[in-house]
Amino acid sequence: MLDRTVAYERKDTFYKKAKQAGYRSRSAYKLIELNNECHFLKPGGRIVDLGSWPGGWVQVGASLVGKTGHVVGIDLVALDPLPLTNVTLLQGDATDQAQQEKIRTVLNGPADVVLSDMAPKLSGIRERDDAYAMDLCHTALTCARSLLRPGGTLLVKVFMGAAYQKFLTELRTAFVAVKITRPDATRKESAETYVLATGLRKS
Repeated sequence: MLDRTVAYERKDTFYKKAKQAGYRSRSAYKLIELNNECHFLKPGGRIVDLGSWPGGWVQVGASLVGKTGHVVGIDLVALDPLPLTNVTLLQGDATDQAQQEKIRTVLNGPADVVLSDMAPKLSGIRERDDAYAMDLCHTALTCARSLLRPGGTLLVKVFMGAAYQKFLTELRTAFVAVKITRPDATRKESAETYVLATGLRKS
């Protein structure tokens, strides 16, 4: 028998709001809330969204940077096109140098903000899932170091596993300031949190 408290409560308030507003994912409201709190997405900004499928964060980013800004969304999975002139969608591996060159070319330079809402496909084996989730965090940090301008910002989703504190230490080494936050749109049962790292230090 189906347990209706499971399956992420897909018909919750934020899911319904996202559908009504035309966002491709409920997580769009996480980014809206985080930006309302921290104000890191600004008009004219250049943004890279890692693991951007299905595109909810791209939509929010595009609306916040406006016509003078640009958002590049990249994922291993092809995204359905978005009819937005300030959006470019790429299919590929963001750690690949050729893809990074494409991103810099589209943005006409380095990014101001790198976003990562990437999450692992869960196997049910906690150690394996924790390791995969942390691999994605390190991927986001590696891409941020390559794609961001000095002083730039990384927003990354982090799951609170065994390597959580070590990763925070790495972020504090690479960035001037690190803030941990958890938006209301996050599901109560989730172990995820978001880390905003600002002021990328010059390498």
